[in-house]
Amino acid sequence: MKILVTGCAGFIGMHVCERLLARGDEIIGVDNLNDYYDVALKQARLARLQMHANFRFARLDIADRPAIAALFEQTKPNSVINLAGQPGVRYSLRNPHAYVDSNLVGFVNLLEGCRDAGVGHLVFASSSSVYGGNTRMPFSEHDNVDHPVSLYAATKKANELMAHTYSHLFALPTTGLRFFTVYGPWGRPDMSPMLFAKAIIENQPIDVFNHGRMQRDFTYIDDIAEGVVRVLDQPPAANPDFDKDHPDPATSWAPYRICNIGNQQPVELMTYIEILEKALGRTARKNFLPLQDGDVTATYAATEILHALIGYAPSTPLAAGIERFVAWYCEYYKVT
Repeated sequence: MKILVTGCAGFIGMHVCERLLARGDEIIGVDNLNDYYDVALKQARLARLQMHANFRFARLDIADRPAIAALFEQTKPNSVINLAGQPGVRYSLRNPHAYVDSNLVGFVNLLEGCRDAGVGHLVFASSSSVYGGNTRMPFSEHDNVDHPVSLYAATKKANELMAHTYSHLFALPTTGLRFFTVYGPWGRPDMSPMLFAKAIIENQPIDVFNHGRMQRDFTYIDDIAEGVVRVLDQPPAANPDFDKDHPDPATSWAPYRICNIGNQQPVELMTYIEILEKALGRTARKNFLPLQDGDVTATYAATEILHALIGYAPSTPLAAGIERFVAWYCEYYKVT
């Protein structure tokens, strides 16, 4: 297939592109290579992809409406995977307009491109953050997610609503994947594995929010990439049994679905830090802080929908994933 992948130089984007290229797909990769975090890391990821003959790169911003329209017109992709967008919960408190530009304006530009090009399936990144103030565990796609606690989460919920509208109006098959705390080699420097590893190696304190009383459903990057690729091959159909009197947020009378993609194993933050310390062979200096605005105390994915759809769900143990992450980190940053 010819697949347009936005955010191709990002953490998840690079791994997904590598999976698709390995099986012979033609990839049009899009990224603006912005400076939200280390551009050199993005360029290093991109360099891995550019070694493949079936990979073509377009440096542009999905918020650039004419450029995106022209790209769809020129390339006419069969499918689209949207992994672009402004990430980060805490950053959304400081720079909300970046989320509006990328996650809202950019997303509708992609929806319009998919509509005009007759794309067969749009798979897009949502987030476990949409569960916001929900407390029933595990987080289920069948539950309403109407109480976000950060603008980032609100934009991801908006993406799900926008996608459903295009599925309804234009029969565009769309699947939203709610990612749960993705980690692993080539990860983002603004996320805890990279932040903590750097600080521990440099004997600097790490910030431990909510005094360590948090849980996260850490999901290894290879499991995420495998799930994305498998879901791409299964475009949704309209659900003939959808009951509008008792609407299920996970599905629709339109060709639309929502899936969690997580490890189904919430881990205490302090346990996670202990695993990282062991892999690094060093002890962290801990700076205990209160819960930050926009954060949630726990995440835990229900994955029955994903497993029923593709016969697969993430399962890499945290200790194994952290060992692989630390091995990559030490090699990439030349830690001895």
